[in-house]
Amino acid sequence: MSEDDRGGDRIEGSVTGDVSGQVAIGKNIRQRSTAGQVLTPDERGELDRMLAELRARVAAEAPEAEREAALERVGEVEEELASDDPDPVTLAYVRQWFVKKLPGLASAVVSVVVHPLVGKLVGAVGEGLADHVRGRLNGD
Repeated sequence: MSEDDRGGDRIEGSVTGDVSGQVAIGKNIRQRSTAGQVLTPDERGELDRMLAELRARVAAEAPEAEREAALERVGEVEEELASDDPDPVTLAYVRQWFVKKLPGLASAVVSVVVHPLVGKLVGAVGEGLADHVRGRLNGD
């Protein structure tokens, strides 16, 4: 009986050329990159403080008709920045939402999403993507 006749999984892989990142071949593989910069506890505290201030400002200044939706957008930013792999597209979307819906609060949101600490988190997903996102967040 050959190996192919025994049933089960057959996994093959071939990696050629220059490889500069992780490679995994198999089943149920979970990888986590630690190559990117990680926030120190002090930096994380600073970011959490900025997010709390943003939430409080939006709660106080958003018109009642838009307050719930605006706080949901702030929640999206908080969720992304707490994740292991923040989605920069979500950050750009939230920025644009405030620019269109609540321009008076847009600068407060922009000051958070383009802050160097956020750039450090976004930079952990790759410099090329980070450059693209920084351009989108700045309205380029």
